[in-house]
Amino acid sequence: MADEVILKLLVVDDEAGMRMGIRRALRGFQTETDDTGMMVKLSVDEAESGEQAIEVIQSSPPDIVLLDHRMGGITGIDVLNWMEKHSPDVIAIMITAYASLENAISATKKGAFDFLPKPFTPAELKVAVRQAVKHVLALREARDLAEEKKRVRFQFISVLAHELKAPLGAIEGYLYLLQDGTALKNPETLTRVVERSLIRLQGMRKLIFDLLDLTRIESGEKKRELAPVDIAAAAVTSRETMLPDAVARGITITLDSPEELFMTGDRGEIEIILNNLISNAVKYNRDNGKVTVKLSESPDEVMMTVSDTGIGMSEEERERLFGEFVRIKNDKTRNILGSGLGLNIVKRIAALYNGSVSVESTPDVGSTFSVVLKKQLEQVEQPKVP
Repeated sequence: MADEVILKLLVVDDEAGMRMGIRRALRGFQTETDDTGMMVKLSVDEAESGEQAIEVIQSSPPDIVLLDHRMGGITGIDVLNWMEKHSPDVIAIMITAYASLENAISATKKGAFDFLPKPFTPAELKVAVRQAVKHVLALREARDLAEEKKRVRFQFISVLAHELKAPLGAIEGYLYLLQDGTALKNPETLTRVVERSLIRLQGMRKLIFDLLDLTRIESGEKKRELAPVDIAAAAVTSRETMLPDAVARGITITLDSPEELFMTGDRGEIEIILNNLISNAVKYNRDNGKVTVKLSESPDEVMMTVSDTGIGMSEEERERLFGEFVRIKNDKTRNILGSGLGLNIVKRIAALYNGSVSVESTPDVGSTFSVVLKKQLEQVEQPKVP
């Protein structure tokens, strides 16, 4: 059963017969939204003057007002003027026996959503109300999206501040050691202070670069240069980039790939995927471990698989792995630096190719990440990434 929402409608007219006729015409009114399948019904209230309408709007704001243009006392235009200042979110439909272009222009300038001349049929009334209902729901959705955007922005900034606070604090502490001369007295301590500071700065730089990649992908402002890409050649480049860190810990990186493996895509995006996966396989590996990068294809897809012999993950850790700023934190990963954005970026890029990313992992045994991408990007829709 579809969700149901009830909107409040206020009929403002100094003629009791008109108010009764509108109420009768809208009895049992309901409409279904096109996108969500939500059923919308109306709760109808009445006001016999502009003064009473303002009182009702103040005490129990409606969603829609059917507002007579001319009444004894203040006019419908006067009510519109008041609503513009005090209740701008209420949708107004002007109804009047004195329909003219001048009245319509005056009403719409004051914020009226629609203009309905008397006499009108029940069908014409329902069409006008149905359009107003759609507008109300669209405004609600826009407000909800704006609030969600604020919430996400606040959460994002909070997490970002947390991620930057630790390295900044560490660098500040090292600088104080240099300032008071403590570290300068011992060459080994000085070397260690400089090395640790550089490591922290590298981590911050990686965070900044990952943030730039993420925002460019989300905003659609990242310039994509689509062309035939040899994934095999890109994998060789990524392996060479990560090799110094791997060699320093005795980790071997093996590439199992055909000599050439082409797809349509952006070379930079493919390199981001490979760099993140191979870098993680090295960082979260054990000393003297192994990393295996395997590339394969089917008629429509290419597959990139990166396996390691590292610390692995639990099922609970795997379930939240691809979120923003997610890093697996435990005794084994305490000294491993990272932005927590790399795998989320991999997931978003895979979605641009109508692809997917998955992981299989066993604690203390290792992990295998698999990325599947469509070969021909021009045949793929651009899906939204959750």
